[in-house]
Amino acid sequence: MRRVRGFTLIELLVVIAIIAILLAVLIPAINSAREQGKRAVCMNNLKQLMLGWIMYADENNGKIVNGQAGIDLAGEKAWIEKTWDNYNIGTYLPAAQQILAIKAGALWKYINNPKVYQCPTGRRGELQTYGIFDSMNGLTNGRNIPATNRVGKTVCWIKQLSQIVDPAAALRTVFIDEGRTTPDTFAVHWDIGSWWDPPLIRHGAGTNLSFADNHVEYWKWKDQSTIILARDADANKYFSSPSVPLSQPTSVDLRRVATACWGKIGW
Repeated sequence: MRRVRGFTLIELLVVIAIIAILLAVLIPAINSAREQGKRAVCMNNLKQLMLGWIMYADENNGKIVNGQAGIDLAGEKAWIEKTWDNYNIGTYLPAAQQILAIKAGALWKYINNPKVYQCPTGRRGELQTYGIFDSMNGLTNGRNIPATNRVGKTVCWIKQLSQIVDPAAALRTVFIDEGRTTPDTFAVHWDIGSWWDPPLIRHGAGTNLSFADNHVEYWKWKDQSTIILARDADANKYFSSPSVPLSQPTSVDLRRVATACWGKIGW
């Protein structure tokens, strides 16, 4: 009778080792490709939100939508109504109530798909993960922008599309991917070299932003201090901890974000 020769133990271990090496090489590449796909979905969401933002202005004589999430102003419905429960401890409303809040927002008329309001890598259970910057008809209390609301030709706090002139619309931010549900607007100081809302770690070491000319960019953070602060804020769910200071006057990332928000900054 012929004997069928099988694998020796050493040969089996060699095969297992080769498979392990291949997996070690392939898994990061697969994860990176998956993340790139999710980043692309997020950027497409921002593009659609921008279309709604622009259409709203076109139908309202150039007046832009109220940028404060969950806060209606006199004659100005919020772009999205309140989707959170207790922001201070990071709780949110049930999904059905969140969807009702999204549908009650001023942009639902133009963007009537709940999935557009949520990044695919956002916090689980939170259906609103994008925010509007202070400068785009958002919250101004405590930002200390000039009383005239101008720095030369630059209008800092925008109410009308026609006010976005210097710098051009391609340089003024509107939406930001926060990856979580937040009230009001994404807050940025005008006159202090310090973060108000901390930076965000999204899709790698940066985040997606949309601009008033309807283009979207991914900004990767350049300063290690920004990344440390963002990771600390994420670990603490909603706020940065005292161990990592918000003040970063030398940060190129902070200057870049503040300038894109206000057009020009006062520090």
